[in-house]
Amino acid sequence: AHVGDRGVKLSGGQRQRIAIARVMLKDAPILILDEATSALDSEAEAAIQENLYKLMQGKTVIAIAHRLSTIAAMDRLVVMDKGRIIEEGSHEELVTKGGLYAQLWQRQSGG
Repeated sequence: AHVGDRGVKLSGGQRQRIAIARVMLKDAPILILDEATSALDSEAEAAIQENLYKLMQGKTVIAIAHRLSTIAAMDRLVVMDKGRIIEEGSHEELVTKGGLYAQLWQRQSGG
C-alpha cells in the first residue's frame, strides 16, 4: 500500500497499528496511551490489547480511555470529571464504591 507523505494515505486503524508497533520496539519506561485501540476492529483490538498488557509490565502507563474495558486490568485507575480527580483505585475497588466509574462500567458492560 502507498503510505503517502507522513502517512496521510493510511487509515486511522493503520496509523494506530504503526504507533503501537513503535511503542513495542522502543521499550520506553513510561507509556502514554490516548485511546490506543479506538480505531481498531474488535478482533485486532483484542490481539493488540493482549500484547500491550505484556508490554506494560513493570512500566508506568498513563492511559486515556473512554472504553473502560481497555483499562480495567490496570493496577490503579484515576477517574476525572470536569478536570478534577474524583475517584481512584483498582477496577474492583471502583466498581464496589458505586461512584461514577461504577455507573459508567455498568452502562458500557450492559450490567
